[in-house]
Amino acid sequence: MLGDGVFFAANKLYGITLKERKDIPVYQPDVRVFEVFDADGKSLALFYGDYFSRSNKSGGAWQDSFVDQSLLIGTKPAVFNVTNFTKPAAGQPALISFEDVTTLFHEFGHALHAMFAQVRYPTLLSVPRDFVEFPSQFNEHWALEPTVLANYAKHYQTGKPMPQALVDKIKKARTFNQGYKTTEYLAAALLDMAWHELPAAAPPQDVNAFEPAALKRFAIDLPQVPPRYHTTYFSHIWPGGYAAGYYAYLWSEVIDDDAYYWFRENGGMTRANGKRFREMILSRGGTQDAAALYRAFRGRDPKVEPLIEERGLKPSAK
Repeated sequence: MLGDGVFFAANKLYGITLKERKDIPVYQPDVRVFEVFDADGKSLALFYGDYFSRSNKSGGAWQDSFVDQSLLIGTKPAVFNVTNFTKPAAGQPALISFEDVTTLFHEFGHALHAMFAQVRYPTLLSVPRDFVEFPSQFNEHWALEPTVLANYAKHYQTGKPMPQALVDKIKKARTFNQGYKTTEYLAAALLDMAWHELPAAAPPQDVNAFEPAALKRFAIDLPQVPPRYHTTYFSHIWPGGYAAGYYAYLWSEVIDDDAYYWFRENGGMTRANGKRFREMILSRGGTQDAAALYRAFRGRDPKVEPLIEERGLKPSAK
């Protein structure tokens, strides 16, 4: 999946290549290290992949850096991705689900954001929370790009390509239950906003009265679709640091789908389009207002219609 899928897609879009390094020390034997080379052959970064679960490892998947890029002090990025896939038996391949494939593309999208950075001051690498997931979610789209899919989606024993009927089922499954999922997420995000709109001088609220009133005010009080998190266990927005920011995942998805549609409208997965996206988005970090960066790339503000279509919520023509 790495070489034939994730790295293959990055090469087609950005011209980079990754070569495994066995001579660099790692903190655990399963960790793999790759040197990243730019299209001109120059060394760009180091990429570490820590993909298998173990008893002393945190769950989930994430990206971070050992070393951040900085033109000020001349450092190149050393970036890592972490997942928790099941380690196979010795001599056996690690077979993963399509959801895991999406996770690989997602986390590598974060890695590309870090590896392509070209900022002078390290503090300018940070971007707003509702822009953080844009590059990662955008990179997920290439998992189903026909040329990429054909390069990695092969039977591990026979080498035969994935049957088109199965590809169609995977694509169709992505829109299943999206009405429910979108509504429950919006309810939680709006509830987060409602709590954090209260002024500092507001008196203590009765949670059992405030929550239903807030959902009713936003016209999303549907008993069939409750909020993803009720107030009393909405840990993301209290100690979790998402105060008034839980909406960010969906807004990032609006941006990433809109950007993907720009690619579709302008020739698709070409090196020229990848170069534009890299130079105007991925390399800029927080050196400019995120909305201005996107507007310069897209030529306008993002529209919600691509997200509605990608989620299968677009009304069918009659």
